[in-house]
Amino acid sequence: MLSVGTPVDGSAGYVAIDRITGTLHGRSGSFVLQHYGLMDRGAGTLIVRVVPDSGTEELAGLTGTFEIDNSSAEHRYTFDYDIAPG
Repeated sequence: MLSVGTPVDGSAGYVAIDRITGTLHGRSGSFVLQHYGLMDRGAGTLIVRVVPDSGTEELAGLTGTFEIDNSSAEHRYTFDYDIAPG
C-alpha cells in the first residue's frame, strides 16, 4: 500500500495491490485486486477491481469489483464477480 496525505484536512490518496489465494465457489487459484482510493476534503471514493487476466488455475478469466463498506465499526465486503467458462 502506498498513501499520501495533503496539508488540507480530509484530503488524501492511496493505491494498493492484494494477491488473493484460495477457493471461490469450489474453484481454486489466485487473483489480484487493485485499490484506488481518494479522499477529497472528507468525501471518499474507492475503486477495487480484479486486475485483468490475473486469475490463475480454476480462477482464470475472473473479473469483478470489490466493495468495502466501512461506515460502521464492523466492515462489510461485497465481491461482485464473474468467471469466464473454461
